[in-house]
Amino acid sequence: MEVVEILSNHIDKTQNLIIVEFRTSEDDDDIIREDFIEYSHYEDFGFDKKDVFDILSEYDENDEWEDDDYDYINDENSLISFLNEYYIVYPNKLPKAQFR
Repeated sequence: MEVVEILSNHIDKTQNLIIVEFRTSEDDDDIIREDFIEYSHYEDFGFDKKDVFDILSEYDENDEWEDDDYDYINDENSLISFLNEYYIVYPNKLPKAQFR
């Protein structure tokens, strides 16, 4: 089993959760898996790269979506890598397949 496709993801800042929908190599096109993972796991596995983007923080552009309670992980490859490592360490936490 390997995560091969991310369908959607966002970070719920109020609950500090990553909500992700994905498919594994064993899933058909009409199957999805949805998981709610604590963001701290993403940091613990070394995938949180906030310090890389600190260079951009010196530009104070007003973003109309800045106060949104959700954020997104834009690098799908790092999210796929994280999920694959996460489910190797915690194989019992792999969500069950659901029909879309």
